[in-house]
Amino acid sequence: MRVDLAGFAREGALGDHAALMYLVERADALGFGGIWFNEFHFAREALPYPSTLLLGAEILARTERLRFGTSILVLPLYHPLMLAEQIAQLDFQSGGRVDLGIGRGTEPATFTALEISRDDAHRRFCEALRIMIEAWTKPHCSADAGPWKFANVAVGPPPVQKPHPPVYVAGVSEETVDIAARNGFPLLLSLEPNEARQLPVFHAALERHGASRASLTASSLSRYVVIAPTRAEADERVDTLLDRLNTRRAERALARGMTPPEPRSRALMMADFTIAGTPEECHAQLHALSARTGSSSIRCLFSANGLIANDVALRGMELFAAEVLPALDRQASSPSPFENAGNEPALQGVNS
Repeated sequence: MRVDLAGFAREGALGDHAALMYLVERADALGFGGIWFNEFHFAREALPYPSTLLLGAEILARTERLRFGTSILVLPLYHPLMLAEQIAQLDFQSGGRVDLGIGRGTEPATFTALEISRDDAHRRFCEALRIMIEAWTKPHCSADAGPWKFANVAVGPPPVQKPHPPVYVAGVSEETVDIAARNGFPLLLSLEPNEARQLPVFHAALERHGASRASLTASSLSRYVVIAPTRAEADERVDTLLDRLNTRRAERALARGMTPPEPRSRALMMADFTIAGTPEECHAQLHALSARTGSSSIRCLFSANGLIANDVALRGMELFAAEVLPALDRQASSPSPFENAGNEPALQGVNS
């Protein structure tokens, strides 16, 4: 099972940049597969890393085997030639350790600030993806319709990973999930809410297209992880996390002029959102989750998107790496995680 990390700097860094880089270096040494960062813009005080690719360049320079993933890059915000070029360079610089999570974006304020119509988001997403794949896999690429028009542009350097860096799709709508199913791309499965809303749509799309289940196996789950030497200590930490999480959910709803949701119960927290307990219990829960969903990849949120301090999260990572990772019988390296990466680029109907 591939075990990655996520959730650091999601709600603003707890500690300075050097502390985050120390955590990244420890993750590399401990044997985690990769680390993922989100893209959000125009929040001056809360989000220190609006550019995931700039952050990724430093992380990949500081590490030797850890992969770096974007969760997600909002494709409609970018000119695809520039983005394809930057990702190709990052893949080249890192020796092929880039994972590309992509999506259409859900923050209206960002589209408004950049004067991009949200009504064009799907069209821009589809055409940007088509152009980027072509830019990575052909000597020249062209576009004669849609938001961008150009002819015979060469984009380089060639990516190290063939035919291109692994692509993961974040989405819930049938039209977005269908793109993933047709092209052999795995999904980035969400946590709030969890994968229950995405997997049925993906199962139906895979069946509709007669597609391989390899993209389901490579799809990346997401869970809060609370691990401790004893069950009692883990239970106490889960209770603390649940209180903080319920408070945050209520505050966010009120800030948006909405009625706060019902507080999440402890039973629901444990069943659908959290891996928690002793190392042995965490190992068993991971196996059960994989068996239930069909996925063999997970992004672990030891910091719970900033609700758990990074030093506490790091202690959890160290215990997990010492006792759970060996039990999962992970390979030391993380190969390209889905079958399409070793074959011809797919792009079956990205524009539809």
